[in-house]
Amino acid sequence: MPEKPIQKTTLRRFVQKKLLQYIIPNIFFNTIIAYASFAKLGYTYLFEGQQSIARLTLPMSLFLPFILSLDILKKTILAVEQGALDLTISDDLNKNRFAMQTAIINGVGTFLLVLAVMLIAQVSLPAHYKFNGPIMAYLDGSLAAAYSIIFTYFPIRKLRKHMSKQVEVPVSA
Repeated sequence: MPEKPIQKTTLRRFVQKKLLQYIIPNIFFNTIIAYASFAKLGYTYLFEGQQSIARLTLPMSLFLPFILSLDILKKTILAVEQGALDLTISDDLNKNRFAMQTAIINGVGTFLLVLAVMLIAQVSLPAHYKFNGPIMAYLDGSLAAAYSIIFTYFPIRKLRKHMSKQVEVPVSA
């Protein structure tokens, strides 16, 4: 199926529009899923039990940054190639490799950071410490919102290093 042409816009408006498309469903679904998991118990643990915080948060911390980074980079590169943005991307940049490499680094890096924070919390807190389930669900939704913002803007910031303004060359008669 052919790609729908992207309307001419600025990079800033393009990214803001995509951010809204990412943040609303991520907050909604990640909060609802976590709330449904934790509400039955009323409490949850970091790593213990079937409904642990790690069971929802760690996969989200790996896959959400990966998917968001890859998607925003692919859509931005496509917009540049279609001429919807008045920018050009350096010819020596391997676009697919750049997008995949950035997405992998963002996903794995975020996963390791969140895992480290959770392990430090596990060691620091008393044994069998319980967390309030509904509050953890809202925090999980807030984390998804933060990921949506960070991993929409961060990959574009990295891509901008390889972009330049499109220069129109006057045609001589």
